[in-house]
Amino acid sequence: MCCDIMRVLALLLGMKAACVLLVSSLSGTGAVNNSGRWWGIVNVASSANLLTNSKNVQLVLDPSLGQLNRRQRRLIRQNPGILHAIAAGLHTAIKECKWQFRNRRWNCPTTHSPAIFGKIVNRGCRETAFVFAITSAGVIHAVARSCSEGAIESCTCDYRRRGPGGPDWHWGGCSDNVDFGRMFSREFVDSSERGRDLRYLINLHNNEAGRMTVSSEMRQECKCHGMSGSCTVRTCWMRLPSFRAVGDFLKDRFDGASRVVYANKGSNRASHRADPNHLEPENPSHKPPSSRDLVYFEKSPNFCTYHGKTGTHGTSGRTCNSSSMALDGCELLCCGRGFKTQTEKVTERCHCTFHWCCHVSCLNCTSTQTLHQCL
Repeated sequence: MCCDIMRVLALLLGMKAACVLLVSSLSGTGAVNNSGRWWGIVNVASSANLLTNSKNVQLVLDPSLGQLNRRQRRLIRQNPGILHAIAAGLHTAIKECKWQFRNRRWNCPTTHSPAIFGKIVNRGCRETAFVFAITSAGVIHAVARSCSEGAIESCTCDYRRRGPGGPDWHWGGCSDNVDFGRMFSREFVDSSERGRDLRYLINLHNNEAGRMTVSSEMRQECKCHGMSGSCTVRTCWMRLPSFRAVGDFLKDRFDGASRVVYANKGSNRASHRADPNHLEPENPSHKPPSSRDLVYFEKSPNFCTYHGKTGTHGTSGRTCNSSSMALDGCELLCCGRGFKTQTEKVTERCHCTFHWCCHVSCLNCTSTQTLHQCL
């Protein structure tokens, strides 16, 4: 009888453990409603993370995709090949963010944890606005380009522009499918936002501002046809802007971002698109933000010193420019703490010569560089 009791207890304990595991798994899936959790997929751009079932549908196996909610995972399954585009777009967005803020106190630091941008995403400052806008722009840009390259099974080039265009040109070629990219980015990126508050509206607004920037900066590109390059007629299509142009535009919007409050105009009903009518300038004398403007609701930290609660790294150890009076200058970047100067010898390849065919020979040149680092 004792043995029977022990077996029953073991069975009950096993069932309890199974329930705990099941609840843990479900709660892990449901917890992905936090803003920006989808950024954790930045490291899954490997074909080893995907399998194909008997119906040729990709099955996502990478544990990092536990950061996605149910809707996001379904969108990936429905659009084979799109996971790589999302991850590539996120990589590009992170790289661009670091470039745009390389000389500022906040230099877009990232981590290897699922919260790629750290605790800054829990705030509502200008930097948070830029992060949401640039990552949303990265998705629409990468997806639109991947469609035209044939890397995504569910979309192709945008062939709506066909036929007559002008007196000496016509529509043709393969236009980047920015409409599909915008639709997918809105469905995928915005679905991670949950709530009915000001933060929810602001995140959606900045997501859309990133997408609008990419869409509005589309440019016409043409190829000449004719005898001996006479260009008697041209074939033209629409091409995405470079992502550097997108980053430059959003950086300008960052500098002119609007501080807003919630305007109580009717129901604050959750939707998949931010309603600009619910946002108004904190200063009544300022004009309302447009759909392409970045918005925020709280003041930025000074980013001068390390602060664990806000996730600021500080500027100690950062390289500064002693001769600059701008933001990269030692006085501003080091927050008045001073800086140290050191010299080091750097050896680089120089005076390279191409020899026919096919060899390049270079010399090694050594120079002394002076570095200034914030205390």
